[in-house]
Amino acid sequence: MFKIALCQIKVKDDLQKNIDNAYKKINEASNNNAKIVALCEMFNCPYSGKYFSKYAEEENSSKTLNMLREISREKGIYIIGGSIPERENDSIYNTSYVINPNGDIIAKHRKIHLFDVDIENGIRFHESDYLSKGNKITVFNTEYIRIGLCICYDIRFPELIREMTLMGAKLIFVPAAFNMTTGPSHWDILFRTRALDNQIYIAGISPARDYESVYTAYGHSLVVNPWGEIIAEADEGESIIYADIDTRYIEKIRNELPLLKHRRIDIY
Repeated sequence: MFKIALCQIKVKDDLQKNIDNAYKKINEASNNNAKIVALCEMFNCPYSGKYFSKYAEEENSSKTLNMLREISREKGIYIIGGSIPERENDSIYNTSYVINPNGDIIAKHRKIHLFDVDIENGIRFHESDYLSKGNKITVFNTEYIRIGLCICYDIRFPELIREMTLMGAKLIFVPAAFNMTTGPSHWDILFRTRALDNQIYIAGISPARDYESVYTAYGHSLVVNPWGEIIAEADEGESIIYADIDTRYIEKIRNELPLLKHRRIDIY
């Protein structure tokens, strides 16, 4: 059993303030014995197309990434680095980095599915106007558990979560900035469904809600267990939530209700 922490932070139009706020939250979570600390989607950048290019950083010169590597070494923890706008050549990606306790980058996920939607009386947003797609599934090992990583809109595609599960992931982190149209309707049910269908732990990490921002995130970061129960949940404001991950509980659920074994791969 080990503890994870999800840091739900307000994101401002100030790169250094966002980096400093993330550092403070990671430090607090580590001081409360979290072994893996996760940040939200676009934690260093307002979630708006006009900001992605302004805030985009290259991997080898990123102030944000340097901070994550520094504090991971300092505290001896894993960090799921939410996501940041990453520049490579002429492309910008919505990218999450995973840092190990030695400060090494051990995984990197570029958002695979871009959020291009136009909901009547709701939200219109086209990420593909500003961002490029990733093309790799991200699963990696730690000494605690094998972990999967995807970003926001990726969770709406059950094939992706199932494939990560079949690749051995038993805990999946999803930095995500659902909005005030999709959040109230879909947030809880998506995370609970993906967890119980795959009998895994799954964590959704949102920015805090800020009505003065260019984009109002839903908040309500949460952790769901393999039975589909929410075991930790934030409200809409800045906060850190914690959850204990019990690998024995995963095996208990899978032995009692062996869904993955009962799949009819001869038919579908």
